[in-house]
Amino acid sequence: MRDTVPAGESAMSIPRWRSLLFVPAHVPRFVEAAHERGADGVILDLEDSVPQDRKGEARRQLPESVAKVGRRGASVLVRVNRGLRALAADLDAAVMAGVEALVLPKTESAEWVSEIANAVSDLERERNLPGRIRFLAQIETPAALQRLAAIASAHPRMVAMALGPEDFSAAVGGAPESDLLLTPNLSVLFAARAAGLLPLGFIGSIGEFSDTHKLREAATRARRLGFAGALAIHPTQVAIFNEAFSPSAQELEWARCILAAEKDAAAHGRGAFAFDGKMVDPPVIRRAREIIATGPEAGGGESSAAVSETKLDHTTGGPLTRP
Repeated sequence: MRDTVPAGESAMSIPRWRSLLFVPAHVPRFVEAAHERGADGVILDLEDSVPQDRKGEARRQLPESVAKVGRRGASVLVRVNRGLRALAADLDAAVMAGVEALVLPKTESAEWVSEIANAVSDLERERNLPGRIRFLAQIETPAALQRLAAIASAHPRMVAMALGPEDFSAAVGGAPESDLLLTPNLSVLFAARAAGLLPLGFIGSIGEFSDTHKLREAATRARRLGFAGALAIHPTQVAIFNEAFSPSAQELEWARCILAAEKDAAAHGRGAFAFDGKMVDPPVIRRAREIIATGPEAGGGESSAAVSETKLDHTTGGPLTRP
C-alpha cells in the first residue's frame, strides 16, 4: 500500500540546491564548521564515511548536529544506510524537526522508496511532525538505471536524484571517467526532469577536488546540460558549484532583455519576435524566466564564490566523504 503525504506536502516548493556538502556525522570538528562553508545544503552522513563502530555515536549526536549545520539557513539532509537494521536505526534518529530530506543510497526500486516513505510517515505521526521530509535518491547500479522513471515518480516525497559515479562505475567494472558516466548521468537528468525533480551531478568523478579548473569546467558543462547542482565531498568544491550552477551576469542581462522584449511584442500582438538576430518563441522565453528565477533577484542568493578559502581546513583537507 502506498503511503500518502499529509496535506500541503505535494505543494512544497522545489529547493535550490546548487551545492550539497557531505559531512561525516561522527566528526565534531567537521560538523561544527559545516555552516561556514557556504553550501546550500549539508548532508550529515551516516553511511560510508562513518565506521561501523561509530554509527551509534553519530546517530546519538544528530539532534545537536542538525542544529549546528543549519544555523545559517542551509538545508539539512541526512544520508541513511541501506541495510534494514541500520536503516531502521537511522530513520529513528533522523526523523526530527530541522531535517529537510533524507539521502537514500543505492536506491534500486520504487518499492524501496515507498517502504521508506511508509516508515518515515509513521515516525512523523508518532512525533507530531508535519509530513515534510523529502527524499534524494542516489542511483548507483545498472539495475537502478533501468528503473529510473519508476523511482523518480515513486512517491511525492521524492525531490531529487543523483548518480553515484564511483559506486556506479565500480558496479559496471569501469573507471569513473566521462565516457562511462555521460549516458547514465543524462538518463538520471531526463528521468528527474520528467518527474519534476532536481537533477544533481556532473559528468566525472565526485572525488575530483584538487584540480579546481577541471572541476569548474565539469560543473559549468553540467549546468548547460540541465543539471541544477551537485554533491560535494570537500569544502573546496562548494564555491565552485555555487558559481557554476548560478546564472552569470551576462545571462541575467540577456534574460531581462528577452522578457522586456516579450512584453513589448505582446503589446503589439506578436507571440514570436526577433532579438539580437535570432527568433524568440515560447521555449526561449521560458528559459529566460528560469534564469531570472535562479538569480539573486528571486532570492536565489549570490554565488558563494566569495567564501574565503582561508576558512577551509587545509591541514586535514576538510570532510572528505565517499558519496
